[in-house]
Amino acid sequence: MSRISIIGTGNMARALGSRALAGGNAVEVLSRDASKADALATVIGGATAGTIGAAPAGDIVILAVPYAHAAPVLRQFGNALSGKVIVDITNPFNPDLTGLVTPEGSSAAQEIAKRAPTGAHVVKAFNTVFSHVLAAYTPEDPRPLDVFIAGDDAEAKARVSLFVESLALRPLDVGDLKSAPWLEGTSVLLMRAMFGKAVHSSSFSIGLTVRD
Repeated sequence: MSRISIIGTGNMARALGSRALAGGNAVEVLSRDASKADALATVIGGATAGTIGAAPAGDIVILAVPYAHAAPVLRQFGNALSGKVIVDITNPFNPDLTGLVTPEGSSAAQEIAKRAPTGAHVVKAFNTVFSHVLAAYTPEDPRPLDVFIAGDDAEAKARVSLFVESLALRPLDVGDLKSAPWLEGTSVLLMRAMFGKAVHSSSFSIGLTVRD
């Protein structure tokens, strides 16, 4: 199994951490607020709390923070993230859910990749999965819960795919990071549907990312 470091302590961090431990992975929780990291590690049980800015223990580092916090987090860790697979689960939508705050033609994942240290590989994943759906899903559900994956490095995507499978979920490789804007645009539609701004349905198997 994998060694996972989760930066963030919100709903998505909790859901991912719990499922990761259940899937046999080693989990480390990190936060700018050490007491929150300690609390989440205790709540999900079996996880450890790391120190923000130090080299993460995990080979896979999950950015479970709002997009606006991603760049400061990368600066704080610096070269400690070199050689890591960085999983970007952020959704950079604007406050009224009419679009994205990233530059036209780019994405959160691509902007994060620009700021990542040499040797790190960014993979987009989990941004279309709501935390409450992730927490409630069981392998007995007849509808598989899919996790779309995009990234430029084949080995990094393979490692993330194995991690996704350990959560009893189905990874779907949708290509390189040029596909990330499509995934993030999809999140806007899902959020609008979730809050009644588009269509209404009781059959969505979707999820909400992250608060630190």
